[in-house]
Amino acid sequence: MENQNPESLEKIRQQFETGPYPRTPLETSCKDNYNLLYYHNYATPFYLRNQQVIDPKDKIILDAGCGTGYKALALAEANPNAKIVGIDISPKSVEMAKARLEYHGFNDAEFHVLSIEDLPSLGMQFDYINCDEVLYLLPEPAIGLQAMKSVLKSAGIIRANLHSSLQRVYYYRTQEMFKMMGLMDDNPGEMEISIVRDTMKALKDNVQLKVITWKENKQDHPEFFLANYLLQEDKGYTISEMFAAIQTADLEFISMVNWRQWELIDLFEDPEDLPVFLAMSLPELSAEERLHLFELLHPVHRLLDFWCGHPKAGSSFVPVDEWQDADWRSARVHLHPQLRNSQLKEYLSQCVNSLRPFQISRDVPLPTINPVNIGSSVAACLVPLWDEPQPVTTLVQRWLQIRPVDPMTLESISQQRAFDEIKELLTSLEALLYVLLERCD
Repeated sequence: MENQNPESLEKIRQQFETGPYPRTPLETSCKDNYNLLYYHNYATPFYLRNQQVIDPKDKIILDAGCGTGYKALALAEANPNAKIVGIDISPKSVEMAKARLEYHGFNDAEFHVLSIEDLPSLGMQFDYINCDEVLYLLPEPAIGLQAMKSVLKSAGIIRANLHSSLQRVYYYRTQEMFKMMGLMDDNPGEMEISIVRDTMKALKDNVQLKVITWKENKQDHPEFFLANYLLQEDKGYTISEMFAAIQTADLEFISMVNWRQWELIDLFEDPEDLPVFLAMSLPELSAEERLHLFELLHPVHRLLDFWCGHPKAGSSFVPVDEWQDADWRSARVHLHPQLRNSQLKEYLSQCVNSLRPFQISRDVPLPTINPVNIGSSVAACLVPLWDEPQPVTTLVQRWLQIRPVDPMTLESISQQRAFDEIKELLTSLEALLYVLLERCD
């Protein structure tokens, strides 16, 4: 397995020295960007792997390839009282990242000019490692994964991603074209960006490469050109290659980060009426096979964005949709931390008081394809979750108080019916991780 070519590494370093990424203004806050924080909260992948709720307090979180620190800021906001550490090969980016977190009040974060391969030299072990938009710049992704594994605690989790070769194929064609023109021999700058802009604008609007890659509203954004047409050492991968890298690094796949956007069954008009062969074969496919088939059918995701960790480090558990009534009666319900914000609680109050459906997906829409609405009456059952976790049985009793009779028959609602209705609600919300359920043995 080859290490990074020094010349290639220097090209990448120079590109991010002259064009630090991302160019988000220092003062821009992400504390109210709950969708971004949802995926940077350690609780999300930890629950997916262990069906347990974890407090990020005192956890040590690494942003590997932190750039100018916007994702490090998101990690700090999403994981209160965790220790944030960032590394990057660009000294200018590291300087900006440090300044960003200090500006937003995170004075105990630390940053180092360091490559991923040299992570062991830090002498630290991490609970969570975020490696966003980095691995596809390495000659071999498994090198980066192995380096991160070497500093990952036994129960720790890595979030990393690769560019999709199928989704991004047209950008690779543009990169090849601009390499032929000599625009990527050295570090691309304003002149090279200007040439790319003029070239793309000069093409007829029906030319395939322009139709697919050109964004009229991005022509005045240098970052768009550097991250797509002129990105040094950019490479694409398939799901199969992603799994091969995870396996080579002796890590275990946990989940895609936007897992609900990779549901194979959602690609069919009527999942209940599939051709016989598909209906029989789809349930037998492995996770890798299902994801690979999805990308062959519908390569819409720019990133193959995944969580992984040490093999066999996850807790064994019974999936919620397989719970027995006894499991439910002993369970506690947690609202996902990124939904426990005052704005969403106020919106819930407005919906309940005005008898309007409550869109629980309003602030965190990405786990689902369509908005998730809950009737105002049953949504009122969830109000206590904004204060603290609640036993399932408490929510059942609350539902009986809110709706003691059937509105059609005026007969009293039975304990069992209320129990079943709360189970149905929580099962649907847990599938999207809007609520987190823990059995209390």
